[in-house]
Amino acid sequence: MKMDEAENITEPKSEKKAPQKRGWIRYNQWIVKNIPFYFFIGALALIYIANGHYADKMMREIGKVEKEIKEMEYEYKTVKRDVIFRSKESELARAVEPLGLQQLIVPPIKITDTLKEK
Repeated sequence: MKMDEAENITEPKSEKKAPQKRGWIRYNQWIVKNIPFYFFIGALALIYIANGHYADKMMREIGKVEKEIKEMEYEYKTVKRDVIFRSKESELARAVEPLGLQQLIVPPIKITDTLKEK
């Protein structure tokens, strides 16, 4: 009986140690087994960060382009206003006066062919 008791005493000790080692080994194997998944998660994180930076850059460019468009729109309106102002008859007369040109006081005469009328 002493032998049976000795075996019973040693067995529980070995059973307690073995599951602990197996647990760590299983945990380490699980970590190693899932390394590709960790790389995948890391790649997704990098893509997410890069996308955020790209979005910020695009927002800055959009703001810059909108500012340029507003400036061009104001310039267009200014030039259009000046062209319309300068194309008035009174402004044209004032602009060509130094050249010696004057406005017609007499309306133009229409020349017709007298042979066709007969």
